[in-house]
Amino acid sequence: MSKFTNVDVVKEANVYFGGKVTSRTVEFASGEKKTLGIMLEGDYTFGTGDAEIMEILSGEFSVKLPGSEEFVDMQGPCEFSVGANTSFDIKVKTVTDYCCSYIK
Repeated sequence: MSKFTNVDVVKEANVYFGGKVTSRTVEFASGEKKTLGIMLEGDYTFGTGDAEIMEILSGEFSVKLPGSEEFVDMQGPCEFSVGANTSFDIKVKTVTDYCCSYIK
């Protein structure tokens, strides 16, 4: 889906890692939430509360998912999933545009 309709957007940005990662929260009438964001080049570790699907719209990066010992090179468009209450490491090589869907 390239466009969301009939949604609310939280005006205040989510800002992480000194501004190198930012996103906005999109709320759907169903109660579903997503974030739309940008990651600048750098190495990051993200913790999860809920399970997530990270849809990468564009960009190049390496990701190390929970239970893995190695980074995997990826390039958008692509996606990966992460379980609840865990973390993943990502090495962003180029500006990366993403949509994160939270699964409850």
